[in-house]
Amino acid sequence: MSTENEGTAVPPAPSAPPVPVDAPASSAQPPAAPHQSPAAPTAPPAEAPTAQLPPTPPQASTSSQGHRPPDPSWPPPPPPAGTPSYGGGDGMGGGFGEGPGGGSGDGWGAAYQPPAPKSGRGRGGLVAGILIAALVAGGLGGGLGYTLAKNNDDSGSTTVSASDSGGSLKRDAGTVAGVAQKALPSTVTIQAEGSNGEGGTGTGFVFDKQGHIVTNNHVVAEAVDGGKLSATFPDGKKYDAKVVGHAQGYDVAVIKLENAPSDLNPLPLGDSDKVAVGDSTIAIGAPFGLSDTVTTGIISAKNRPVASSDGSADSKASYMSALQTDASINPGNSGGPLLDAQGNVIGINSAIQSSSNGSFGTGQAGSIGLGFAIPVNQAEFVAKQLIKTGKPVYAKIGASVSLEETTNGAKLTEQGVGGSEPVEPGGPAADAGLKPGDVITKLDDRVIDSGPTLIGEIWTHAPGDKVTITYERSGKQHTAELTLGSKLGDD
Repeated sequence: MSTENEGTAVPPAPSAPPVPVDAPASSAQPPAAPHQSPAAPTAPPAEAPTAQLPPTPPQASTSSQGHRPPDPSWPPPPPPAGTPSYGGGDGMGGGFGEGPGGGSGDGWGAAYQPPAPKSGRGRGGLVAGILIAALVAGGLGGGLGYTLAKNNDDSGSTTVSASDSGGSLKRDAGTVAGVAQKALPSTVTIQAEGSNGEGGTGTGFVFDKQGHIVTNNHVVAEAVDGGKLSATFPDGKKYDAKVVGHAQGYDVAVIKLENAPSDLNPLPLGDSDKVAVGDSTIAIGAPFGLSDTVTTGIISAKNRPVASSDGSADSKASYMSALQTDASINPGNSGGPLLDAQGNVIGINSAIQSSSNGSFGTGQAGSIGLGFAIPVNQAEFVAKQLIKTGKPVYAKIGASVSLEETTNGAKLTEQGVGGSEPVEPGGPAADAGLKPGDVITKLDDRVIDSGPTLIGEIWTHAPGDKVTITYERSGKQHTAELTLGSKLGDD
């Protein structure tokens, strides 16, 4: 499935989202659900790929920029073919869509051929050009129509004018127009440019009065090392910005405005745990560079396991237990807020599943009504940690899990990643009595049908949380309670 990372494949996703213990699992899935993207041809692996959940920090951390081969144990492996792609960056790997996943030779997955990078400005320019041409033509036609009507205004026909229209109408707080009117001034269009000149467009929203803006990691990734960032508000005011911290595994980042204005109004944060399927949603973003675009829909599903990647050669997967929405989300929406009917942020738009190869000549796929957002409860925890320390903290159970396609559960591998122990000695899983070969089928009341699903569910928790694991060993079911450990940083 692709995300706003919109562009790469990730580990196969389960056929249905985890469901409560007493509720029946969904028997059917939309043709292009996050983990059901059409499979890309891959060579049969010599052995099942494994991922550390998250592993103990490697002895020597490696650079994420590719100067040294990345340690296969962290961050998580690149997603397999069919993974949702990011949906936010217009041209920088920050847009919604699907893409190939997996790096060669690192034990995380199959190799793939990444698409050639394209400039986001080219796409935005094309769309803008089309729109300008349409407006000019419309203005010309309107002028001619008015002249002809004036010269022939002797028919005796009459018209009736409305007493109130346009700006004189009151937009009630509960209407889409009312929510948009209040929320738009607190959203920004982000332009990111790397040191190589490549870049793209994404979205973000005001997190606090100090000038912190929350967005997706893949929106700002190009500008992390020596790049440039700017954020533009709907009123046209533009500010330079810098990256405060970014979490590749969560796909969350925080940037800060330089010389931030004193009148910032942070968007109110809702409670994503209380969201229900069928609730109304409002998405704000810059699809294909069209800033300040508002779209609407509903919550189509909750707890949807999604692994996504941006399609770059050194890409590693991001994992989330996502809110699914049918609100129109396209490349450039990444990092923008998903709001409820009261205007509270309930998620960060991050990925889309698409069946198209692109439109407007961009080579990027567009919305088919399958969008995925990071729940705001998780995003808030990550953002506060990034503001505090500049690095993300991940919950972990201290075990390696297979990423092979399955619907039976998450199997703990017989061999660890990169020569490490499959079950970390003294880690949470070991203390709870878990062993290599055990198959985890539930985490609390969430059904676990694959390794990526387990990773996404673990990351909805904070280190130190107590969870109940249900697992199978030798055909028998067991349960164990464990306290989640922690892993600092993406290295």
